[in-house]
Parts: sequence; C-alpha cells; structure tokens
Amino acid sequence: MNTSTERFKAKTVRTVTSPSNEEVTTYYTWVEFQDLPAEIPLEVNPRKPKMNTSVAKQLINAVKNPDSDFDINNRGIVITAKSFKFNTNTSTVDLDLGDDITKYGILDGGHTYTAIIENRDKLPENTKKYVKLEVLVGKNLDVSALADARNTSAQVSDIALFELDDKFDIVKDAVAAESYSEDIAFKDNDNKRIPVVELIKLMFAFNIKRYPDDSSAPVSAYSGKAAVFKDYKNEYGEENNIYKKLSAHLPKLVELYEKIQEELPLKYSEFKKEDGKKPRFGGVRGIEGAGAYEALFTQKPISYEISIGFLLPIFGAFRALLKSKGDELIWEFDPMKVWDKVGTRLVQNTFDTDTNPQQVGKSKTLWQSNYRIVDSERKDLLLEKLMKQQQQ
Repeated sequence: MNTSTERFKAKTVRTVTSPSNEEVTTYYTWVEFQDLPAEIPLEVNPRKPKMNTSVAKQLINAVKNPDSDFDINNRGIVITAKSFKFNTNTSTVDLDLGDDITKYGILDGGHTYTAIIENRDKLPENTKKYVKLEVLVGKNLDVSALADARNTSAQVSDIALFELDDKFDIVKDAVAAESYSEDIAFKDNDNKRIPVVELIKLMFAFNIKRYPDDSSAPVSAYSGKAAVFKDYKNEYGEENNIYKKLSAHLPKLVELYEKIQEELPLKYSEFKKEDGKKPRFGGVRGIEGAGAYEALFTQKPISYEISIGFLLPIFGAFRALLKSKGDELIWEFDPMKVWDKVGTRLVQNTFDTDTNPQQVGKSKTLWQSNYRIVDSERKDLLLEKLMKQQQQ
C-alpha cells in the first residue's frame, strides 16, 4: 500500500510536546471546512459513525447552520499521524498518514468529520467555518489504548449534565396538541429532529422575571445553551416558576418565531428599497438561499435559511408585550400584529448594526434597542387604547 500524504490549507499551528513522553508531539490547527481532506481514514476509530442518531443530526445541523462559531462549540477531530509538517510560507500542512489505516487516521471525532464532509457543500459561498484538528505524532504511540480512552469517555450532554431528562413535563404538556409534538428529543437517546433546548431558548428569550425591561437582555438564548438549561433547572420546582407560566404561550412563541423567520426577507427588502438600495438578502453573510427550506418546528416551507444570530434579537424584543397578571402571563397586545407594524424597523435596526450574525446575536446593545422599538409601539398602542376608552 502506498504512503498517504494529505496537503491542505490550515490556520495557525500550535505545537506541544508531551511533558510525560517527549517522543509524542501534539499539533493543534484550525482548518476551514472546504479545505478539510475528504479521504482521511476512519478505521483507527473502533466506532463507525452512525449519522442517523439525534446527536449526529444535531452535528449535521451545526455544520449546515450559517453561524460561524463551530470551532468554538465543537470539540474537534483527533488524528494520529506518522508526521506533521507546516509550511509557514504557504500556510499548508503536509499530513503523513503512512500506509497502515489501523494505526493512522481519525481517532476521535468521526461523526464531526463525516458531518462536515457530507454537508459542507450546503453552506453559502460567503460563509467560512472552521474545525479544530488535534494531531498526535509519535513513534511509540499506543493507538489502541488511545482509542479506548478517547471513545469511552463520552461527552456529557447539557441535558444529562443538568439531570433534566425527566423534568420537561411542562414543555411536553404545552405542545401536546401541536404538529411537531412527536418530533421533540427530550432525552439524550431520542432519535428526533428537534432538541428540546430549541423550545427552552424561545422561553428564555421571554423570561421577563429575569429580564423585565431594557436594562438587560437574554443574550444567552443565542450564545449559551448551558446557561439556558441552568436557568430552566434553577426555576424548576419554584412556586413562581417563570417557565411554567411561559409554557402556556409556547405554541404562540413558536408561531411568532416562524412568522419572523418567514417574513424577514420581505421586511429586509422593504427597508432597503426605502433607502434607495437594491436588496440582496441572499448575499448577506449567514443567509442561505433562495431555495426550498423548512422551518424547524412546523416544517412549513421557507425561502431562506437564516442564522439564529439575526432571528433571536428580533424575536426576543417582543417580550416587551408580556406582563404578569396574578399567576399568569398575558399579552398586552398581539405580537403578530405588532410585528406587522414594526417588523421593518426591527430588521433595519438589526442589519444596520452588523451583518455578521455571530456579532449580532451576541450584541447586548442590539437586543436592548430592538426591545425599545417594540416597547415604544406598545406604549403608543396603550395610549391609543386609553384615548378610545375616554371617548366612549
């Protein structure tokens, strides 16, 4: 068998010599999805990737999602190699994988690798995403022991970490009558298309107990899945559990989120035309389309795949319309109708702030300013309502 050497573009390389075994060197580098070689052997890993599990499907969604922080959220790929050389002049790596596929290749991260190779062509052309490679090189590496160690220490999911597998009763009850109720993964091993965290994020963005006004913002709905689970856990069992109150509105929140998702391209075109500019929504970073896509929850057809970095700061602004009344939360005004009134302003404010969805999703000031737009409309509607009452 011929020696296999892969040459590919890579970002900065960090080299670490093992303090316990100086003959073993680990190279860390970051590779753009499109530059990742497609023929790295997987035989070193005793577990063949199964791409039909819920975890694998979440990985595939993470690869296809236009958000660019994959390398931050993903553990990456571990590779054993015969040698590793980095050419600083050309920023290319020569990865020598020898001629023994049972010794050299992908040791851990086979699901990540497979998800990238099989789905990277679905990313928009102007989206760059990276994966971290950890390459181990050493003459006397015990590959079998490494494979056992790396693959028996399964990553603990956020659900398991917070022991929430049996604590989603309020969510289950809230969506029991919805078309997507049977598609929600409430446990780690549920092979279903909607992770329960997607619903909890929607409620977190409307947590008026924690975020009652524009002085703070539920940015973690975008940037911190663990923080969302933790907040849900902390509220569980509390007499004044905000998520129990919010769950009554969960179908409405899903409806609002998908309405924004569906109509955002039109609102974008409206404000661009008002500015005298030609709208090119599909050319924005983090937007995939136009094409045939489906909304996550109801699977209704949508024309564009839009980064949640753009969607959540708009969606979360409508918590300004919720208020406590006794043991319940009520809408002061219908969020759908308010979206119809201020949607264009919200979209303009969002895209004028930044066109990088990662920066937009994490921008506290944007979340706050979008909230103020909705709150201002709420006050106008309230004044209009009071005036009509006085005239009667």
